[in-house]
Amino acid sequence: MTTNAPKKAVILAAGFGSRLRPLTDLRPKPLVEVNGTPILHNALRNLEAVGVEEVTIVVGYRKDAIQYACGRRFRGLEIDYVESTVFDRTGSAYSLWLAREALLSGDCYLLEGDVFFEEDALRYLNVADAVDVAAVAPFDSSMQGSAVVLSENGLISAFRMKQTAADLHGDGPALFKTMNILRFSSVTLRTMIVPALDDIIGSGATHAYTEELLAYLVEMRGLQLAAARCDDLRWYEIDSTEDLRIAERMFATASPLVSRAV
Repeated sequence: MTTNAPKKAVILAAGFGSRLRPLTDLRPKPLVEVNGTPILHNALRNLEAVGVEEVTIVVGYRKDAIQYACGRRFRGLEIDYVESTVFDRTGSAYSLWLAREALLSGDCYLLEGDVFFEEDALRYLNVADAVDVAAVAPFDSSMQGSAVVLSENGLISAFRMKQTAADLHGDGPALFKTMNILRFSSVTLRTMIVPALDDIIGSGATHAYTEELLAYLVEMRGLQLAAARCDDLRWYEIDSTEDLRIAERMFATASPLVSRAV
């Protein structure tokens, strides 16, 4: 692991999790448990393991539950909270914009609060040659959502939104799923990410998602975002009860290699 690994992280954890109802009727999605471990606790433990000291969590829906479950200190982590009062009508880019003070404070990991993953995903970000890195894995038929195309030198060259198994073509470029686990340098955060967030939110585009922000920066503003291939790691983005069942099967075994196919 590189010696300059970020000491700070931002986790976006404000949303409803409506597709996980009834599990999210009384608790926010980041506290849904995978084999007894809340998604958010898994992320915090992994961040601590790679040397993070301060975490900012953007909360909204049932924020009190997250604050109670994580506290102001979680193990060795200092926790700060930023509240979104309009979480029910804004996208993840708005949540990220609310955390802009944390983003301006130095190198930073950025995570979505609904991803259950192995600690090594963060380590893969740290051993990459680039300073701005996104964790990715091959897009397969069990997945849906945002995908990326990689250039020959391992940079993300394009984003493809709302992809499904139907978009997997043998004659097209290989697609990779964004894992919503990223690492950014302080320079990129200060000169590209936060100014772009200011522009997006200032223009009234409060429904925008983080992937749309990154797509704009990569495709229009020249952001050099490297891909950390996590092909051999277990992880799952948990949006629905079926996703939760898949994740629980995946992490029920100690094997580092588990098929994502269902």
